[in-house]
Amino acid sequence: MRIMISADMEGATGVTCPADVAPGTEQWQRFRRLFTGDVNAVIGGLATEVLVNEAHNSQRNLLLEGLDPRARMLTGRHKPLSMMQGIDTGVHGVVFLGYHTGAGEDGVLAHTYLENSITQVRLDGVPASEGRLNAALAAEYGVPVLLVSGDDKTCEDAADYAPAAELVPVKECVSRYAAICDPPEITSERLTAGARRAVRRAGPVAPVTGERWIEVDFDATHLAHAAAVIPTVELIGTRTVGFDAATMTDAMKAFKIVTAIAAGAVEAEYG
Repeated sequence: MRIMISADMEGATGVTCPADVAPGTEQWQRFRRLFTGDVNAVIGGLATEVLVNEAHNSQRNLLLEGLDPRARMLTGRHKPLSMMQGIDTGVHGVVFLGYHTGAGEDGVLAHTYLENSITQVRLDGVPASEGRLNAALAAEYGVPVLLVSGDDKTCEDAADYAPAAELVPVKECVSRYAAICDPPEITSERLTAGARRAVRRAGPVAPVTGERWIEVDFDATHLAHAAAVIPTVELIGTRTVGFDAATMTDAMKAFKIVTAIAAGAVEAEYG
């Protein structure tokens, strides 16, 4: 049996501010160790073959030299399925580790793909965090979401899109940049125990397929206009684009393009 971990960093133990997750900062160096500790805690509970897909920013954050040897790590950018690379390789379950809430929602470092600029994403009319989008992609391959960790708001979000998953909060949101944090000794035990329970539900489920519709709200008009130059992407509001796709895989690939174009159109202080 093989389980995939999609490992994001904003929802890791102790993380509360941008410097904690921005590559190259002193804080990032510190929190790389805590992030790796969270991943190892989950691997210990899964006790099976594990593929860890780095899912944060540069996707070069985890410390390979500190990784539990029962796991292999997929690291680096420009992966076709980004945060979910590997979901199409016959894995028996996926863990969303260190996740966060979506753009426009309460939660520590809440955002959807872009740290700012996007104010909401909707999947088939429902506000969608990265977790909801990635769960829909996993469902297309018949892979169940086994566990979700992050702050308490992230767990509340996951209870809706992955109701059968184990939910492991590692901190309590106070604001976007503040949280009541449990120390790693506590979160490690919690993550390992959650993973032990979660792995019992691993195994293929019926795939959920079909056309999908994604809408993206931006905080400025020019970002929507920039994204709307992409074929199949429509300008459906002053700051909103929408597009459909035959599959969730295609929808996520198109979403990656939309966010990349929008990020390239941001202009200094004015966004």
